Parts: sequence; structure tokens; C-alpha cells
Amino acid sequence: MDEIKLISWNVNGIRAAHRKGFIDWLIEEEGDIVSVQETKAHIDQLPRKLINIPGYTSYFSSARRKGYSGVGTYTKLKPNQVINGMGIKKFDIEGRLIRLDYDDFTLLNIYYPNGGSGEERLQYKLDFYDAFLDYANNLVDEGLNLIICGDVNTAHKAIDLARPKQNEETSGFLPVEREWVSKFLDNGYVDTFREFNTEGENYTWWSYRTKARDRNVGWRLDYFFVNDEFKSHVKDSYILSDVLGSDHCPIALKIKL
Repeated sequence: MDEIKLISWNVNGIRAAHRKGFIDWLIEEEGDIVSVQETKAHIDQLPRKLINIPGYTSYFSSARRKGYSGVGTYTKLKPNQVINGMGIKKFDIEGRLIRLDYDDFTLLNIYYPNGGSGEERLQYKLDFYDAFLDYANNLVDEGLNLIICGDVNTAHKAIDLARPKQNEETSGFLPVEREWVSKFLDNGYVDTFREFNTEGENYTWWSYRTKARDRNVGWRLDYFFVNDEFKSHVKDSYILSDVLGSDHCPIALKIKL
């Protein structure tokens, strides 16, 4: 059986992460597939060494707007095909999803929208959530096994953020956002981290503004999900909270095929 290590990280600007040692970290971490979100760059803005990291092939999906959103995946394993977007223009122009199909699973690397800048963006986020659930369910119905990773931009339960009471009216912990995560899981998906760790104080994002990371006043916004049928292949799921370079830290998933 082959063990595969997958990593997901909202890098909050891949060029900024590059200046902070992203390539050295990636090579040292030895992930087989490394997915990044919020790249904030078009491929023609990236230095060659960031596109061509030794041992990896890279794929990027960028937003039409420069310096905004975007996802990318570095892989040691050759995918059978790579597809950008869900086929819905209003979401795809923001470069929020890249799909890599392998023999045994399909990886969806996603930067879900942030709903914090007003009612219009909150509705866009909720619309994206619903469209993505339909998209994922259709892939499962086709017989595909899914690994879904990225910044979901919502803490699911009170255990997933340091100050739940104070944030009940904040996007990222609104009842309507949390209900969607519950609905998603009820559709046959697994929050892999919670299969291995049911403790509090496990976060993946901390505000820069309040030096929250020093005090571990954070939120768990980044997830690895799999469909129920693939759950038996999951061997570990954990948070790399010591890795600096972004306001998020990476998360990891180990599977055996």
C-alpha cells in the first residue's frame, strides 16, 4: 500500500510566502501534493523557481482581478487531468477551485469566499457553498472519491475558535455559515481532523492585528474533507501550527491506498 501525504495552506500571497522561505519549507516538508490558497498572483507574475520547484509539477488557477484570491497545487504525482473551476462563471473568475484527478481519488483545492465585507459578499459566499455542494455530490455520484482541502472561511463549532460568544455575529461563525458546514457533512463527508483530535485550542488562522497567534486566540478555518466511502484510507489529519509565513498555518492529511 502507498502512503500519500497531502498538505493545504492559505499562504496569504504566494510571492510574500516565497520571500519568507516557502520553497525551502515545501521541499523539507516532503508533501506528495501541496495545495495553496489565496495566492494573489497570476502565473506570469511568479518567478520561475516558484513555478518549477524540483520534484514537483505546479498548476494554478488565478482570479481575473490581479492580486486577489487564486489557488495552486504542487504535485509529485502525475494527475490524469487538471480542471480549473466548477463551470460557473461568477465563481470561476475568482480562481477559487482547482481539480486534480488521480487514479484513486480526485483532489479539490478550494479557497472558499470570505463573507466579511458586507451582505453582498456574504450572499456570494453562501451561493458558492451551495453550488460547491451540488458539484461535489455530482462527482461522488459519478463514482469518484474526493479529497477536499482549503480555507473554508468558517469555523464549524464553538470548539473551533477561541472566542465563540464574541463572534456569533461575525462572518466566519454566523449560524447560517455553520449550518452549511453541518449540511455538507450530513451529505456524506468527513471532517478528517476531528476523526483524530476532539480537543479545543486547535486553530489554523490568527489575526495579525492583535498578535493573536502569540496568545493562540485563533480560528480553525482550514479543513481536509473526504467522502464517507474514502474514509477508511485516511490514516492521519493534523495541523502544522508551528509553521510561520502567513496568518494561516498549513494542515496535513495522510492516506493509504
